[in-house]
Amino acid sequence: MDQVEQEDSHPQPRTEELVTSIEEDGVITDDKWKAMMDVTMAIYDFREPDGHDPSRLFHRSVNKRLVPDYQDIIKEPVALSILKQRINKREYKQFSDFVRDCALISHNAQTYNRPKSQAYEDALVIKEVFHDQFKKLVTNGIITPEEAKYPDLGEIPEADPLPDDDEEEEEEDEDDEEDSEDEGRRRKKPGPKPGFKRGTKESQKQEPDLRKKRGRPPRVDTPMETRIKTILKGIRKFKGPGGHLKIAHFERLPDKAAYPDYYMEIKEPIAIDIIKRKAKRKKYNSVDHFMRDLDLMFDNAKAYNQSESQIYRDAADLQVDARKLAEQEKKKPDSEYLMEDGRFPLPNGILHRGELWKVGDWVHIQNPNDVTKPIVAQIYRTWQDSENEQWINACWYYRPEQTVHHFEKHFYPNEVVKTGQYRDHRVDEIVDRCFVMFFTRYSRGRPRDLAPDKEIYVCEARYNEEKHKLNKIKTWASCLPDEVREKDYEMDLFDLPRKIKKIPSPIKHLLKEDAKETDDLPRPTWGADNAPPVVGAVHRRPRDENESPPPEPTPSPPPTLPPSAMASVTPGQSMSQPLLGATMGSSHIAAPLQTPIPTPAVAQTSPAPIPQATFQPPMNPQMYQGSSQRRPSSFVPQTPTGVYQASPAAHQYSAAQPTPYAAPYSTNRAHAAAPVYNPNAPRAVEVFHLGDAANAAIPADIRQQFHCDERGHVLFFTAPPLDIITPAQPELTHSLKYLATKEERQKHVAERKRKREEEEKQRVDDEKRQRANEETDITVRLEALGPRAIGCMMKQVVAGTEELYKLLYQDQADNARAADLKSREIRILADRLARQKTSHIQQQSRKN
Repeated sequence: MDQVEQEDSHPQPRTEELVTSIEEDGVITDDKWKAMMDVTMAIYDFREPDGHDPSRLFHRSVNKRLVPDYQDIIKEPVALSILKQRINKREYKQFSDFVRDCALISHNAQTYNRPKSQAYEDALVIKEVFHDQFKKLVTNGIITPEEAKYPDLGEIPEADPLPDDDEEEEEEDEDDEEDSEDEGRRRKKPGPKPGFKRGTKESQKQEPDLRKKRGRPPRVDTPMETRIKTILKGIRKFKGPGGHLKIAHFERLPDKAAYPDYYMEIKEPIAIDIIKRKAKRKKYNSVDHFMRDLDLMFDNAKAYNQSESQIYRDAADLQVDARKLAEQEKKKPDSEYLMEDGRFPLPNGILHRGELWKVGDWVHIQNPNDVTKPIVAQIYRTWQDSENEQWINACWYYRPEQTVHHFEKHFYPNEVVKTGQYRDHRVDEIVDRCFVMFFTRYSRGRPRDLAPDKEIYVCEARYNEEKHKLNKIKTWASCLPDEVREKDYEMDLFDLPRKIKKIPSPIKHLLKEDAKETDDLPRPTWGADNAPPVVGAVHRRPRDENESPPPEPTPSPPPTLPPSAMASVTPGQSMSQPLLGATMGSSHIAAPLQTPIPTPAVAQTSPAPIPQATFQPPMNPQMYQGSSQRRPSSFVPQTPTGVYQASPAAHQYSAAQPTPYAAPYSTNRAHAAAPVYNPNAPRAVEVFHLGDAANAAIPADIRQQFHCDERGHVLFFTAPPLDIITPAQPELTHSLKYLATKEERQKHVAERKRKREEEEKQRVDDEKRQRANEETDITVRLEALGPRAIGCMMKQVVAGTEELYKLLYQDQADNARAADLKSREIRILADRLARQKTSHIQQQSRKN
């Protein structure tokens, strides 16, 4: 936008006039320096017949933050802004160096981008423009054919196989395909790969099921949004004298490196792409609001460019045309903007069952295939049809058991995956609210405003339903509706992030015994039309290169053993028998034991061996709260070296999941049943003790106040033990220093609170006093203005009366006014006498 043409729009190099020099071997002449800049400017100015700017992607270097792997592939990044800098600084030693940089621009684009992509095709176009410019220089005798020859930069590597990353960064308007016929022609529709023939076995594999509706939600625009899109579409059709599209100058902001003065002079830069993005994200509340940005864009162009430049003239013409279009659109009634089938958008949401359901809400929707597994979805559109029925369009999220994946794939508990399914549902199909969190936040807390009984899911990947691929999501915002993309939600954070382990696929058992890596991808089992699959499928096909191997299933931390329990079990006792008398400190705990699972021995720092026994922590979550304290390096775990005993509470699966997930575990990698991780279950309690030397350093009177084992080692627990006090054991209390510090802190907090209250009260009093003073000032001013206003009014009445007498009586005006005044005085006197007479009569009547 706002980039003037070569003569008057693009700022010329800000160097002084080139000093004429004598051409010598190896020295670049002034004519060649000027030719370099002319070639660069020609690339900026070049437009294809349809108005497309092929140089737009090459104005400046690729942003490393946005494309982190670009510099790993491209070793010599070059852009048009770099060419200009090197020309201005006279960095080229010979003209062929400049030609090499020009060749690198297109070569780099072809190396990094895929064939048939927009960047790849634009690179080919500007390569031809460079060739044409260099031929002109050779024809004019400025350079030799050897200097204009393109260097050999190596072959363009073959494109890698198409990645399965379905990341949809919807930064461009989703209505671009309709807004511009010219741009729409440039888009490449996805089609079959080379060598693809319909009717063959291969085509049957690649053709997606008809149920797999992919894409974007339907358009449900308000009349105001439709008017804005119509105006944007209308201004794209105006062409200049040379047949160029007038709007082409304003598509994007100028390059900051090429035009730094533009951003110093223009305080509010704006371009068509910014306006379209704001319209797409519902930033405009009226057509006039939208027109203010459009006028600002054209005013910026007229302020920066010269009045005789083509950009200035195009900006002025388009501004007039846009205003005419806006006036035409505002005159049309809203009834002309109804969507197909009489849809009427409800942008403020739908009130149903006493709740407001709006865009961005996460919901459970009725699942005709399985009522126990409602569809997890997010609302994208809300509208009302011609029969006054209210609808939503929602993006589905599949559960792991509804997808097709590798049999060794692992998932988080309560995980869902984003799909490309955008389906319409009546509002009465909504079952309840839920919430889906990105996996980076799921372990840190829960949404603040969500009721405790609502289900929370975690999402990490997209599901490509055509290729049955799961691709990790890079940017969570790209998965959300435009209306809520920039909004965030508050969270109630956990004390410490939860460590959530992935668990095996819930449908791993569906793998056929004779499954091979060469088998075709299985298909899911479908049921009702407007519902996810009844069940997905698993396969043994090789994993892709970018797909990591499945995680090793690891059990939860082993439970620990108090000293009294150690003594109650001998090494030869069967560990599968229930241990009913296990004690911890002085409290007895009765809990059943599970079948032991061998685990590697745990190194002991204490020289004395620890008896081989097991300890089962209590099942009551109120007795032991999970703790995620780090294990001190000097602590010795009180865990049996040859036995691992799992806690049932630690592996209890969430009741909210209708399908239990079973995680196999075995030290020799054999398929053996193992407990399932449940992040909501109480964590197993672990017990530690210090080494002999460190334990002996604790005074005996201090050790007596804590739980100790039979050898006198103080025991440390990862969760607080039961607060049970026996007569033989004195009550443990805080130290005087701690209590004094706590009391001092409480006083400090109370003092700060008191000061804040006083400051707030003082602020309120000051505001009241200021308002009272303002009211007093206004009253005084009104009292002072009252007499002045009356006096002014009297003067105007007198002046008006005189003018009236002059119009009526002309020369006799003074006599007539005097006669009227005298008669008025006589009437006043007569009225006064009449009132006095009446008053006298009334007094006489009262006396009688």
